[in-house]
Order: sequence, then C-alpha cells, then structure tokens
Amino acid sequence: MEGRKYLIMSIKIEKTKNANELKLEFNIEAVKFEEAIKKVYEKSARYFNIPGFRKGKAPMAIVEKTYGPSIFYEDAFNELVPEIFEKELKENNIEAVSRPDLDIEQMEKGKDLKFTAIIQTKPEVKLGNYKGIQIKKIEYNVSDEDIEHELGHMAERNSRVVTVEDRPAEKGDITVIDFEGTVDGVKFEGGKADGHELELGSGTFIPGFEDQIIGMKPEEEKNINVKFPEDYFSEDLKGKDAIFKVKLHEIKKKEMPEINDEFAKDTSEFDTLAELKNSIKEKLEEDNKSRAKYETEEEAIKAVCSDAKVDIPSGMIDTELDNMVKEAEQRLSYQGMNMDMYLNMIGKTMEDFRKEGEEQAKEAVKTRLVLEQVIKEEKIEAEKEKVDEKLEEMAKVYGKTKEELEQNENFMEYITKSIAQEKVIEFLVSNAKIK
Repeated sequence: MEGRKYLIMSIKIEKTKNANELKLEFNIEAVKFEEAIKKVYEKSARYFNIPGFRKGKAPMAIVEKTYGPSIFYEDAFNELVPEIFEKELKENNIEAVSRPDLDIEQMEKGKDLKFTAIIQTKPEVKLGNYKGIQIKKIEYNVSDEDIEHELGHMAERNSRVVTVEDRPAEKGDITVIDFEGTVDGVKFEGGKADGHELELGSGTFIPGFEDQIIGMKPEEEKNINVKFPEDYFSEDLKGKDAIFKVKLHEIKKKEMPEINDEFAKDTSEFDTLAELKNSIKEKLEEDNKSRAKYETEEEAIKAVCSDAKVDIPSGMIDTELDNMVKEAEQRLSYQGMNMDMYLNMIGKTMEDFRKEGEEQAKEAVKTRLVLEQVIKEEKIEAEKEKVDEKLEEMAKVYGKTKEELEQNENFMEYITKSIAQEKVIEFLVSNAKIK
C-alpha cells in the first residue's frame, strides 16, 4: 500500500449474506483525517465570527473550542473519503451499482478514521438461448383506408371554421359557451368560464355534459345535470352530482375542403391527387417499415431476456426509478407543470408513482444487463468509424468540435455503449429465426 496519496492502514472486503453485496471496512490513518480537518477549516474559516477576533481570523483551536471539536468532522469525512473510496473500488475491480450505505464506527481527532461501507455490485447474468431464437414476422401493409385516413387529416388541417346560424348545435360543432357549476348549491374551483370553446363529441368535459349541449340554439340557456366520475382527480368532486348553468353564444363548424386535384395543388408539391396519394403511400410504407423493424427488435430482446436469469440488486432498480422520475419531470415542465402538481392532479403520492413504475424499471435494468452480457460474450465493439461518425453528428447538435467531445470521458463512454448496443440488437435479429 506504499506510495498511495492516502495511507490506508487497512481495508477489508467481504461478502454479506445478501447476493451481489459487499462490505468494505476502512481504517484511515489519524494524521490523514487531521489533514482533512485542517483543509476544511481553511476553506470555511472566513465564515466564523467569534468575539475578540476579526471575522474569519479565529484560529482553528478557538473555533473548535467555541463550536465543539466535531464541528469539522462531517466536512472532513466528505473531503477525504470519496477519493479513497473510488480508488479502492477501481483497484479491486469492484463495480458498484448503488450508493454506499455508510456506518462510521470511529471519527475523532487524533484517532484513526474507521467506517464500513456496504455496496451492491453488478450481478452475474446467466444467458439462456440468444442465437436462433424464434420470433414472429412483423409486417404492416398500407391499405386504401390508410391513405384516405391521412388525406382526411390533411383536409382537417386545411379546413376553415364558419359560424352556423340556421340550426341547433350538433355533434362535431364547436360551441362558444359560458358555464358555472355547483355541487350541493356551492360553487367550486375551476367550475366557471366565459366564452369557452367546446367541440361537441371531443370528450373533454365530464361524461354527459357535451351530449346535453346538442340541440341548443344560440343565446339559449340551460341547466345541465352531470355526475363527476368516481376516479376524478379532485377528491372533493369524485362521484358528486353537479349542476352547470350554461349559456350558448355561438355555434361554429369546420368546413372541409373537397379532396381533388386542386386540393393536392393547394396543400402539397404535387399537381394531381393521384401523385399526392402515391406520395402518402410511400411515406406510410417507410413508417410501417420502421415500425416493424422496431417491434421485431423488441420481440428479439424480450425473447432473449425471458430466457436469461439475473438477480437484480435493489440499488439498480432505485437508480432506474430516479431516472424515470427525472424524465417525467422534464416532460411535465414542457407542459408548464411540476411533479407535485401532477401527483396532486391524479391523486397519487411519489411512493405510488415509483411503485407503479417498479416493473418497468426492473425490465429496463434486466434488458440492459442482458444486452451487455451478450456484447461481452460475442466480443462486440463499437467501430472507430461509427464512433467518429456519431461524434461528428453530435458535434453539430451541441455546437462543439469533435475534438472537444472526445475530451469528455463520460460522453465517449455513452457513445461507444450506444453503438455497441445497436450492434448487439442487430446481431440478435440477424441470428433469429423469423417466421
């Protein structure tokens, strides 16, 4: 152990009774702990204001006497231990997959620092059959109905809205209404709006509300009786009967363009409807091809994973759930919401959210571990040409040079792993028996 930056008097590594778990016992020389204490004092001295001394000028001994000898212990531990811990993991070829569960046995000035760390390690994966797996052939054909459906969407996007004055409201109309709701004669939050546009048949309001607008005429007023669903997000309104006072101001409808050659000229680069239909067919065929490829890959991965055995440590599942929460928070931020608002809206707790995502997290972790094991077994590597190609592509996205990205070890690891994963999925599909 000579020549290390920190002298570790002893480190003992042993397995616990739990699978994929190790206990590391550390004993760090007292002088090294005291050096860390001094370093922490030097960083934080300016914050101490002790009578008789200028702010930040009180000697360490005075600070310790004033606030107690343990004032710097926690920060000194955090200053000293992480580098030692990571170094020992690396030198002992330990791949930790969880945060360490620390137990400090002795932390006192003038004495050796003694603590234990229990960590979970990457589990062993026992592969089953992964060559010649049997999967069902997946393919999707483009029908005339698919093309007409797409044309309908195009017509919808190019429709114009006109006011209707000669008839009552019908399903599919866009109505402009004022409404105010009460439950047991009491108004409730979110139950009132003026000039609200509601498309009848969209299903955006409480069941039964839109149906009762049908048949109303402009400037007509009406009381609408509905019942909030039992699974409604608001605890105060679940299953409650409500009355909405509604006034209909205006009825509008979408006027769809006629789908012909003129429509093709106005909405696309083509001169005829036949050319437009052919273009739509080609695009749908490409989409179907991509969809079939993705689903075939998913089936191959599922087949290989179902035949593999692995005891997944809880720490890996927790980390995956953490990532799922972060992704959900990011998606919600695009909608102007945060996680607390969302959980309140659906009537769930964070514990519920994580519990519901547990199986998905387990599946994601197992998939990753199994693919990594196949990569290892088959000695699959990311070719330099593919890595360079991906780096050039990402450099344009991030506005950096390829050389700058190459300096980031974590980014390089991510790129090489991504390419290797693409290759292993191609390997599984190419070696599968597709019927």
